[in-house]
Amino acid sequence: MDVKDFYFDLPQELIAQDPLADRSSSRLLVMDRQTGRVSHQIFKEVPRYLRPGDCLVINDTKVIPARLFGIKEDTGARIELLLLKRKEQDVWETLVKPGKKAKPGTKLTFGEGLLTGTIMDTLEEGNRLIQFHYDGIFEEILDQLGQMPLPPYITHQLKDKNRYQTVYARHEGSAAAPTAGLHFTQSLLTRIQDMGVRIARVTLHVGLGTFRPVKVANVLDHHMHSEFYQISEEAAEIINQTKEHGGRVICVGTTSCRTIESAAAPDGRLKAGGGWTDIFIYPGYSFKLMDGLITNFHLPESTLVMLVSAFAGREHTLEAYQEAIRERYRFFSFGDAMLILDQPSPEPSGLEEAL
Repeated sequence: MDVKDFYFDLPQELIAQDPLADRSSSRLLVMDRQTGRVSHQIFKEVPRYLRPGDCLVINDTKVIPARLFGIKEDTGARIELLLLKRKEQDVWETLVKPGKKAKPGTKLTFGEGLLTGTIMDTLEEGNRLIQFHYDGIFEEILDQLGQMPLPPYITHQLKDKNRYQTVYARHEGSAAAPTAGLHFTQSLLTRIQDMGVRIARVTLHVGLGTFRPVKVANVLDHHMHSEFYQISEEAAEIINQTKEHGGRVICVGTTSCRTIESAAAPDGRLKAGGGWTDIFIYPGYSFKLMDGLITNFHLPESTLVMLVSAFAGREHTLEAYQEAIRERYRFFSFGDAMLILDQPSPEPSGLEEAL
């Protein structure tokens, strides 16, 4: 399977640089998973495609302000740090720029000494293991010194940190947001629950490995980085009951999908618990639990486009992306969304009912 099979040409101006004032006013491309047929809606119309007895699976991870700017103690040279994964209490796997200046033993200072760190080791793919030193509570210091780790394709400064968080973010630990969830407001979630749709909260702390480009020609040679997930007994019960009663399990985002598919037993039942997953979903994968997907528009040749293609079919997916480009949809983290279902049939809106 060639990585070029998942390429599409995206005009630079379609990459969304800022979030919309109203989260739920993004556009929504609705795709029939079986036929590839699409229609164009607004995201707040999502409830029209849901039914009582369905379940929405949301990833309630919380992005930490993981980007730090500091200096090398010996030379005063500027250095940028991105926290990727907590290995122990004060030991983190990080991405350091410039990497050549970050050899083991190097001491770093942030916030005029409020936080210091020592590089302990160089890891696979050049990541650094760093031991931090500080007085007080690490999370409070990080909130004071750190910046939100926006993807490199977003060049605008984010004015409000909370706009790179979902409204249901709860458990800190992600280096990137589960962006499909950024479209939901609390009132929209309440509206969905009031119509008889259950919400299952799972947690997957998103690492940058999810977004890294596939650098090998053969997709099967790509290695996914592992990410930590947690599924409560309550969430597993909600999802299992939904399946048993004939409801649809609709994942909000590829991270929610990867979480439940990682923990699904061969018989299709979801197991509660936690651990690390490096599941890689690409065409040919047989889904055990997911019946529908809400997702943003992703980078060409990315593992995320491959996951969507595994669910909707590669040709349908790329045709839908071309339609989105023709219709000037906004792409990537702050962009518009897709809803993929078998035979999506909307209930009439309030305006249609009045007519």
